[in-house]
Amino acid sequence: MEQTFIDEVLILLSSSVVMVMLFRRFGLPPILAYLVVGVIVGPNMPLGWIEDSHSIELLAEIGVVFLLFTIGMEFSLSQLMAMRGTLLGLGGAQVLVSTAAGAIIAQWIGLPLGSAIVVGGLLAMSSTAIVVRQLTEQLEMQSRHGRLALGILLFQDLAVVPLLVLIPILGLEGGGGITIPLLLALLKGALAFAFILIFGRYVSRPLFHVVAGFRSTELFTLTALLVALSAAVFTGLLGLSLALGAFLAGIMLNETEFRHQIENEIRPFKDVLLGLFFIYVGLHLDPVAIGENFGDVMLLVAGLVVGKGVLIALLARASGNDPGVSARTGMVLAQGGEFGFAALALALSHSVLSLDDSQPIIAAIVISMAIAPLLVRYNGDIARHLFKESYLRDREVQEAGIRRAAKQLEDHVLLCGFGRIGQNLAHFLTEEGFLYMAVDLNPSLIRDAWEAGEPVFYGDCTHMEVLEAAGLERASVVVVTFDGTHAALKTVRIIRSRYPELPVLVRTRDDSRMDSLELAGATEVVPETLEASMMLVTHLLKVLAVPDAEIMRLVEKSRVDHYELLRGRFCGDEPEALEEPGRFHLHTVVLHEGSRAVGHTIGSIDLDRVGARISALRRGSVRGDDPSVDLVLRSGDAVVLLGTREAIRAAESRLLS
Repeated sequence: MEQTFIDEVLILLSSSVVMVMLFRRFGLPPILAYLVVGVIVGPNMPLGWIEDSHSIELLAEIGVVFLLFTIGMEFSLSQLMAMRGTLLGLGGAQVLVSTAAGAIIAQWIGLPLGSAIVVGGLLAMSSTAIVVRQLTEQLEMQSRHGRLALGILLFQDLAVVPLLVLIPILGLEGGGGITIPLLLALLKGALAFAFILIFGRYVSRPLFHVVAGFRSTELFTLTALLVALSAAVFTGLLGLSLALGAFLAGIMLNETEFRHQIENEIRPFKDVLLGLFFIYVGLHLDPVAIGENFGDVMLLVAGLVVGKGVLIALLARASGNDPGVSARTGMVLAQGGEFGFAALALALSHSVLSLDDSQPIIAAIVISMAIAPLLVRYNGDIARHLFKESYLRDREVQEAGIRRAAKQLEDHVLLCGFGRIGQNLAHFLTEEGFLYMAVDLNPSLIRDAWEAGEPVFYGDCTHMEVLEAAGLERASVVVVTFDGTHAALKTVRIIRSRYPELPVLVRTRDDSRMDSLELAGATEVVPETLEASMMLVTHLLKVLAVPDAEIMRLVEKSRVDHYELLRGRFCGDEPEALEEPGRFHLHTVVLHEGSRAVGHTIGSIDLDRVGARISALRRGSVRGDDPSVDLVLRSGDAVVLLGTREAIRAAESRLLS
């Protein structure tokens, strides 16, 4: 039977589900899983389930369009101006030198000049997805090497634009000069940029205002898709790449108040279609051809991981950074990236590169991206081993500065993190005459606050040496205000390991990790969302003329009960809320005649064993909170369960099965 497009999609989806789960289990990026899926089911392997499908190619191209659209939405003029030094200086030097080095090597092995430039350009790119995500998880995004890496990545993303312009020209060039076509394409690009920005200001923004007025998610999503694809088609009509138009549309919409909503609506389409794009790249990967060119593949991998890493480290060092920071920046960016695949696919479609020439390049990028998570994870340990002297000296200089400032402090408040929450606390502490010291990892924030006279210092609060330099043993209380739960847990644990009696207050965004923080030793955990709810309740009850004493009793009872009344909520089909581990949910289960719990008391079911409890029960039109453990359940009872997603699932099974 002839294979249809639906058959191909089912094969890809089922293979992707299995492979992504497997790669997630080992902490590897899903991009690699999609590439492996493409290789396994592609025409170059014995299974050969999927041929080179034009339909999949079309969907893959749309995936790249959405990728460039969302990347464009990450750019704002203010952000680019704030990072212009790193972005233009270090980022520009890295892309130019890496592209030149890659082009020289590619031409040396026999590629024509135009193809060699494309190869150099695509190998100059690093993986924004891997680097930013892992640095954020490791709390290194605001560190010196993290900010350098971000500046270089931003310039790399911008450098994709001229590469996308150049590739179609090289495909049409046919051996003639490319100067005039390139200048013409750049002129078209400038006109497209101007037109799309003007269109965004005078058409798209008013359009989204009108659409938002209908309060229809479906209509908003359709409009976002329309704008992204229309911009892509517009640049396509000019003879430029579709992805360029989407990128410009993203920049345009980044300046509007609808940015976050548009990102949320586009993200599911981007993730799925981008997965198909990487599968499509994998379809072209021929293991036999790679085996025949194994030496070339390893040479390219060495160039990407060692050569590129050393080059970036040297450029960072030449720009005035110390050796350890430079080495860490080089290690973090020592891999190929997803934009390399996008440029490679475009080069293949325009015959700038042949399929045989592309095999070692695809394989090298894949292998370097597989190595990248390990290099990013252990970049600090490797740099400390390589530059032990300078690293210790830098740390000692930082700690000495903090220690000198904290020398006269006694019974002060130590603020870990000086973002919005930390600064608000500092304001009230100053008003009441309390001394404080703050430690943060954001250099520009620290510079501004220090110049304004605030006692704020650069340091990592997850290191005991930094905390003790800030007078931890003499502090009256520590307040952990930064957003990352992982860092908060680590900070609480190291404080508790040496100072078990010191009060530690922790701010957290919600209640999902509240229990973990309390188990780690936090004296008080203050979840923002729950406290905001209680403040609103306080104002509401005052409007309803409830006495202040009664309001305070309710608020204090909620805090004493660890916000139990507020922690559970009905989430419906909110995917983000359901995915958060540790978050408490409410879920209603209606008992029927055959349910196991019917005829038994609540206590005998023993839901505590699975970590859930019955917070309320409705029988007919009567609803009661905290039903007695001696209450016998009947058919038709609506039981409201409180617990984590896993606990509720287990409790529902005990009630029904």
